[in-house]
Formats: sequence, C-alpha cells, structure tokens
Amino acid sequence: MIALPIDAVLPELRGALHARHEAVLEAPPGAGKTTRVPLALLGEPWLAGQRILMLEPRRLAARAAAERLASELGEAVGETVGYRIRLESKVGPRTRIEVVTEGILARRLQEDPALEGVGLVIFDEFHERSLDADLALALCLNGRALLRDELPLKVLLMSATLEGERLSRLLDDAPVVSSEGRMYPVELRWGRPAQLGEALEPKVVQTVLQALADEPGSLLVFLPGQAEIRRVADQLAERLEGCSDVLLCPLHGELDLAAQRAAIEPAPVGKRKVVLATNIAETSLTIDGVRVVVDAGLERVPRFDPASGMTRLDTQRISRASATQRAGRAGRLQPGACYRLWSEAQHEQLPAHGTAEILQADLAGLALQLARWGVGDPRELAWLDLPPPAAYAQGRDLLQRLGALDDGGALTRHGQAMAELPAHPRIAHLLLRGQALGLGALACDLAALLGERDILRGGGADLHSRLALLSGEDRSARGARGGVQRARQLARQFRAYLRGPATEAVVEPGDPRWLGCLLALAYPDRVAQQRRPGGAEYRLANGRAATFGEPDALMKEPWLVIADLGSRQGQREERIYLAADLDPSLFEGPLAEQVHALEVLDWDEREGVLRAERQRKVGELVLAREALAGLDEEARSRALLGLVRRKGVELLPWTAELRQWQARVALLRRLDLAEKGDSEWPDVSDAALLASLEDWLQPWLGKVSRLSHFGNLDLPGILQGLLPWPLPQRLDELAPRTLEVPSGSRIRLDYSEDMPVLAVRLQELFGLADTPRIANGRQGVKLHLLSPAQRPVQVTQDLASFWRNTYAEVKKDLKGRYPKHYWPDDPLVAEPTARARPRK
Repeated sequence: MIALPIDAVLPELRGALHARHEAVLEAPPGAGKTTRVPLALLGEPWLAGQRILMLEPRRLAARAAAERLASELGEAVGETVGYRIRLESKVGPRTRIEVVTEGILARRLQEDPALEGVGLVIFDEFHERSLDADLALALCLNGRALLRDELPLKVLLMSATLEGERLSRLLDDAPVVSSEGRMYPVELRWGRPAQLGEALEPKVVQTVLQALADEPGSLLVFLPGQAEIRRVADQLAERLEGCSDVLLCPLHGELDLAAQRAAIEPAPVGKRKVVLATNIAETSLTIDGVRVVVDAGLERVPRFDPASGMTRLDTQRISRASATQRAGRAGRLQPGACYRLWSEAQHEQLPAHGTAEILQADLAGLALQLARWGVGDPRELAWLDLPPPAAYAQGRDLLQRLGALDDGGALTRHGQAMAELPAHPRIAHLLLRGQALGLGALACDLAALLGERDILRGGGADLHSRLALLSGEDRSARGARGGVQRARQLARQFRAYLRGPATEAVVEPGDPRWLGCLLALAYPDRVAQQRRPGGAEYRLANGRAATFGEPDALMKEPWLVIADLGSRQGQREERIYLAADLDPSLFEGPLAEQVHALEVLDWDEREGVLRAERQRKVGELVLAREALAGLDEEARSRALLGLVRRKGVELLPWTAELRQWQARVALLRRLDLAEKGDSEWPDVSDAALLASLEDWLQPWLGKVSRLSHFGNLDLPGILQGLLPWPLPQRLDELAPRTLEVPSGSRIRLDYSEDMPVLAVRLQELFGLADTPRIANGRQGVKLHLLSPAQRPVQVTQDLASFWRNTYAEVKKDLKGRYPKHYWPDDPLVAEPTARARPRK
C-alpha cells in the first residue's frame, strides 16, 4: 500500500477519538484523508462492530470515494464499503462503511434520530458548508445528546481548509488533529490582473494552450458554470483542430454519472485530457493523469432574497480556501503546476473562506425538516452559523401557505407527508396534491423536470415542450438526451414514493391545462398576469414583476405560472426562463384555496373618486371586481386617511400663511424642548400630523368623496384647533407674524428656516443698536438687509457688529447707486426712514 501524508497522524487521530466523542481533522489536498481515515478507524474497539457513515458533498465524489476505499480492500463496492446517493445505492448486508451524500443523512436522521448501529459519522470536506451538511450536523448532535447514552455516537469533521478552532468550539472544544504537507509540490503561476470588461473565455483558452505547450500530462480547468464550459470547449476545439492527442471533457453536476465518470478516468495511452469543470471537481476527486490546473478564480453561487422569495445566480471570486483546494488537484499523483488567472496581489484580497450556504439560501426545506424534528426555533440546536431570521421566517411563511404548518406553526399531516419526500417543499406539495387530484404521473414528470436543470435550453420557456421530450413525443432536441434520462429516472423514483388513492380526482386528466394547475400548486406566489395583451411583462401574485428577455410563444397567454425566474448580474429585472400557461377558471376548482375575497374601499387614482368594491384576489392579482352599494362610514374614513397617508399632507389645502403658522408653533416647541426637555406646544410637523390623522382630520371628512373635495376643508381652522387656550394668544406674543422696526413699519417675519428671517430695508433700522429678538428674548432673528430696491446687500445675525465693521463699506456702495437716498455716517444716531430721506 502506497504511503500517504495522512498516515503520520492516524495514531493521533485514533487517540483523539478514543478519548473523546468528537474530533476535527485538518489535512491539505492530496493528503489521503478520504481514502485512509475510514479504513484506519474501522477496527477501533470503541466502534464495537458498528458502521461508519462518511458524508460527501456530491454524488460523483461519494461514488468515487466508495470505489477507492473498496479497491484498497481488494473488494467490490457493496461489500465492506458501499454508497447511497440520489437515484442509486450499493450497500450489502456486510457493509461497514457507507459513503452517502449529505441530504441522505439528514433524511436518515429523521427516520432514525439515534442512528442505531452507527458508531461514527465523518463529515468529509466540511469546509464547503453546504446547507445539508449543516443541517445533518445539527440533527446528529441533537439526536445523540437525547438518545445515545450507552454507545455514544462519535463525530469527525475533516477537510483541507477548515476553520479548525471555530469548529472545535462548536464540538465542545474537540481536539484538532493536523496533517502537514500534500502529496506532491504544486508550482503556482500567477496571471496578470483582469482588465475592466475583459472577456473570460479568450484568457482561459490562451492559458490552456500555453499550459499544453509547457507542461506534460492532463489539465483540469476550473470555470464558473456550464455556459463558460461550452464556450471554452468550442474555442479550444477550433484552436486544437488536428490535435488528435488532446481530448476535451466537460465535467459538471448536470451530466449523468456515466459522463462524469468518463471525465475522471485516465486518458487513453498516448492522449491527454483537458477537463473543463465547475467546482464539482474542487474536492474529494482524483482525476487520473491531471498534473496541471488552470483556475479562472470564479464560481457561480445562488443567493436567496427573502423579500422576494426568489433566488438569483451571482458570479463571484472564489475564496483563498477554494483556491488552495483547486491548486491541490494538480499535486495528487505527481508534482504539478497551477495557473491562476489573477495576480498574487489580488489573491491576498480574496476572502479567507467562502460564505456558508445557510447564510444565503432558501431555507424553506430546512424549516420543514426542523418542524419534522420538532423544532420551531433553530436556536434550540447547535449551529456553526445560525440560520438568518428573515430567510427562516420567509421559509416558514411559505410552509404555512402550502399547508405544511398550521396557524400555530405546528407540522400538519400534510406537512409530515411533504417532509418525508426527498424534494423541496414546493415540489413535495405538488406531488401530494397531484396524487390526490388523480394527476400523479403528470405530477411526477413535472417534479422531475423542476428538480433538475432545464433539459431543453434555448427552446423557449414553455414547460409543455419539456414534457413532450420526457414522454418521447418530441425527439428533435439535440444534446438533451442525458438530461431526459436523468429526469425519467427521477420521475420513476417519485412514482415509487407516492401512495394512496386519488381523493379529489379531476375529469379529463389528459387535458393540457392541468400542467399549469400543478405548477400553481408548487408556486402560488408566481402565478402571473400579463400587464397588456401580447406584452412581455407580467405581474406576479407576490407583487413583483417579471418579463421575457426575448419574444416567446407564451406571450400570447394572459395568465402564466413561472417555474424558473431570476435576475443575473447586469440585468435590471426578473427574467422568465420556464413557465406554463394557466387557465384562470381553475381558481373556481382545484386552485380555489389560493383565492381570497375582500372588500376594498380606496381611491381611483385616474378618476379621483372613492370607490367601494368586492375583489377576488390571488395574492396581489385581482381576478374579479364587484361594486359595493353603500359605504360603511368607518371603512370610508379609513380609506380617506389611507389616501392622505399615501399622498402626504400636501394633499390638503395648505396656504403659505398656514405653513408659517406651523413653523411658528414648531419653533416654540423646539425652544421648550431644548431648555426644559418637554413642551406645552403640540407637535404639528408633517410626520406627526400624518401619524395622528384619526385624531384631528377624520371628524371633518364627512363630505369628502372626490379628490377635489379636500380643497373645501377649513384646514386653518382645523389645525388651529389643536392649540388649547391660551396658546393661540401666546403664539402671537412669542412668535409674532410681524415685527415693528424703528421706521414704524411692521415687517413680516419668515419662519420657514430654522431661524426666523426679517427682510427689511437697511434705512429702516437706523438707530437700532442690536438684533431684534422674539420669544421673550430666547430667539434672535436673521436680518436680510435690503437696498432701496429691495435687493439683499447683507445677511447678519449680529446687527451691532454690522454697524461697527461692515456698514461703512456697504454705505459707499449704496451711496454710489442710490445718491438721492439718505446714507448717514453714524447709523446709530440717524433717523430711520421708509422713504428716500427722513421727513423734515
């Protein structure tokens, strides 16, 4: 048996698990942890003949790991070592090590919380932090705490790039075992920084061609998604035409397992491979013959928006931890090289670790599984990262709308049945309701199509065309065979899960309209109504909007249900990718539960009148309207006040004088609050008035039925009634409308600024030594000193300083422009005047 770096720490790991029930193993890529650790622990006394479960994040990795472990023992898979993955399993009665995907373990825990017969659970590549892995760990820890006393369940977390200390704290300060060194050294070759707007594919192609020229062996190229894989493959095929010794092999999660396996097998003798992969190849896979990695440094991740209930795909830079994992693929079997398409300086700016899926995913499935476990509040369990409250609440809200939770938040019988199905809650609800309607076969086919990536890309958005492919009616789509086979296999699995009679069987089950009906059961929030006939824009039941990015045959349909939509980077709006037409008459039948009726009293914005009607709605979409005769006075007032709140107090008949009154009251209130902390003056700001409409405005709305009627309100009288006696008189005393100046004129004060403004001709202030004050001397005024032509010549809050320092210069200028006017040398002893010169 070939020596591996992990061998050196296996005694320490055995000792850690002998002394404790938890451990953390850190080992760089290629150290051999996946291959060696389960076999090294199989004979430990504490295992006592129990089985080992080892979790892998992907189906391909799980099957490959099981095959390698079995080969180490010289056995076939299904004997000592077996695996369970979606749609496939090889486990026998003698199996002691089961390699499973993370979702399989979470469902197994629900059926057997104690994991009877299992002595050790190994979470491999835990650094990927998938949602299923976090859930499985939380349930595993909780289940063993409650149910495993005599033979405790041991837990081992291992990866190349763990946050070891943080995980140790989660596991009650578990020991951390570290393995140094990888299998073979990998030389890093840095690229130049990407230019703004530079296309990715030509840069990748150029680097691949350079690596083929410089290095022997096969290449593994990391790209963010399938679209980039296709474009790079096309460009490489063109550039390598005639090079029969180079094979181009795509590798991504949507390929069937046979195609994935072909990508990781050794190249034929005399040939080399260029494997174009997503991050499916980042961990737990050894691709035979690969000694060169080309890393574009990007990944495509789904991000869930709790506000919209939608997920969009973002392309982002990978973390330094992912870059380390990817580079390690080149050193598995021999010394290698890694070409990074970014600079060393850019590398230092990358985040240390990726964001855990639980922090940015749709949590409806998690909420359903926790409800099945008997937990409503996730804080009852141990998590490395607690599920975000907004996304978790949104998930539970969806479960209530699907009938999985009752009004008290407890799991219903329907919810229990949903949780037992290996599908997202939307799909599980579709399957169960479809079975009840006698549409089980169609529901299974539709669920299979929704559970996989689109099997017919570029073929329009209509789901009917995908069903035709699945049934074999349409054989014209090239390149869809692998996807069709996977969907058919998944549909058969769903059929095996469905039990029971059709309790609400529909007539004419072959009618194509049932597709839209089933889809609406899964996506009630994505029922959509066309904004205008023949248009691309639709409004969804959740209140959001979506549009077709290009002309589509479904645009002739006034009602749709949208199965797949989202915005991608660079797009301003939600795009419709997959949908089906919907017959709105179904809202009188199987979809009646989605309809709610309410009486609406609101303003018709176009007509400017108050309307009362009964509406039947699906979410935010109006199915039908019926006018209501007679208006309930209380509801009528609420509608009027709601209009004022939407439009703002500007809707009311304000005058400039009334705005000044409002500002005067606000000034006195502000002075009181600053000095005493409270005030006898009411808050009459716009915000306060809007908040208290019921108190001061509602009693006066009896004759308002049209928008124009608001203009008839005596708003000054209504508002001034807010001041109890004797505040109206004190208002005129403390914040007067006008001030008398030395000339004898009464000048209006402007209260619209924070400090009252007195705009007065300079000559009228002769003889006044200091700035006027109001509010019993608590508030000075700002003086706008005007020329004889009423134009500002100076603004001051300190009149004494103006006379002393500035007047002489101002006088020179005014005397030149207004020579017939009186401009004394000493303004403090001069006679004020409102005329050109004082009267004699």
